Formats: sequence, structure tokens, C-alpha cells
Amino acid sequence: MSKSHRPLIGVISDRRMVGPHPFHMVGEKYLRAVSDGAEAYPVGLPLLADDFDVLDILGRLDGLFLTGSPSNVEPQHYFGDPSEPGTWHDPERDTAALALIPAAIRLGLPLFAVCRGFQEINVAFGGSLYQKVHEVPGYHLHKENPDDPLEVQYGLSHNVEFVPGGLLRKITGLEGTAVNSLHSQGLDRLGEGLRVEARADDGLVEAFMVEDAPGFTLAVQWHPEWQVRGNPASLAIFEAFGDACRSYRSRGLDRSFG
Repeated sequence: MSKSHRPLIGVISDRRMVGPHPFHMVGEKYLRAVSDGAEAYPVGLPLLADDFDVLDILGRLDGLFLTGSPSNVEPQHYFGDPSEPGTWHDPERDTAALALIPAAIRLGLPLFAVCRGFQEINVAFGGSLYQKVHEVPGYHLHKENPDDPLEVQYGLSHNVEFVPGGLLRKITGLEGTAVNSLHSQGLDRLGEGLRVEARADDGLVEAFMVEDAPGFTLAVQWHPEWQVRGNPASLAIFEAFGDACRSYRSRGLDRSFG
């Protein structure tokens, strides 16, 4: 593909302290997946809420990618019980994500989210989360063992079934797939206006889309960005996201020069 046709995809950052200094960070695996899977240029978005106009930022992009993160969405955003002491939070990311999501959807900007991003969209639509889904009766262990090598942590963990007639079946051509699983939080109440796209074998919602969104929207709980080109279902998802971003870019160029 010609590099001039590559869309520009904004990738949300995390804010973390490295020593005494705050850094705005994006994991390389997410950048690689946007570049290699979606065939797009990834651009890390800093979390400087006071200095950034959300609509101005999104107006310069062809897509938005909400990544995973070790931090949890603060429960105040979904009226949940206070987190246990020591829970890792990122309030700056919460603020940015919950502003970006509705604006991107209103614009019809293609939006793809994984793990924490999946949870952020659910919360933005009024849904709620389990803080420790593995402690909820009926659900199995969905989190990784942090002492395992990365290849084991991101190895296939359980199956998900795609909803008949849904977007994931259309994108992948599959009825379901085996996925990795690296999350403690999980979807409790589905947000209003969201449609389930996949469930785990224990019934936990693992993917959804926004029903009435004017553009591409998809959120998954697993991590398809991990070694994206080695998994056909993961690659198909990122290719569909990239295609949607290219189409959005083309429509914008047509309007600019029409």
C-alpha cells in the first residue's frame, strides 16, 4: 500500500510516574498493531486535558484506538464501590477517554478499543464493571499470572463465541475463536445502546459495538494486538479497522477538494 494512503490513528496514552516525573506512554505492541495490522500511522495522544480541544484533535485524525492498560477505571465513574487500597488508577486517562468516546462516535470517526478501552466505552454509555470478575460466582479466572513469561501470559486462554449475524462474524468469517485473557475487571451491566458481539464460554461479555454509531465501532476485552500478524482473527479485526479509517479519510479528502 502507498504510504500516502495510510490513515492517521490516534492512540490514547497512559499517564505514569517514572521516578519523580510524569510520562505519557503508549505500549509498543499497540503501535505495531496499528502499523502492521491496520496499515496506518499511529499517533500517541497525550492526556493534557486543559490544553486540548477534543473536537479539534479528532478532526485531524482518521481513527481512534483505545488501548489496554494495567490501571483500572475508577469506580466513581460507574457508581461502583470504592477500590481496594493499592489499586492502580489513571484519572487523567479516565477523563480523556470519557471525553473522546462520545465525541468520536458523534463524528463517525472509526473507533476500536481493547481491554481497558472496552471497559471505558461501556462506562461512557452508562454501563458498570466488576472490579474482580474472578471473584464473581459463575465466572472463571480471566487474569494472567504476572510471573509467567509474556508468551504464556498472552497465550490462548479460552474460547469466545461471536454473535450470529454480528460484526465479528462478518469481519473474521468465523463463528468464534480462542483468545488470550489478561483482565481483572469485567463487564457487569452493559451500557445503553451497546450490542453484544461475543461472549466467553462462561457467559461474560467479551465484545460489543455501538448500535447506532454512524461509523465503525468495536470493543473487545481480549488483546488482539499481541503478535497481530500471527493470528488470523486478530489480523482480520485490525484490517477491518484500518479499512474503515481509510474510508473515513477518503470521504474527508473528497469533501476538502470537492
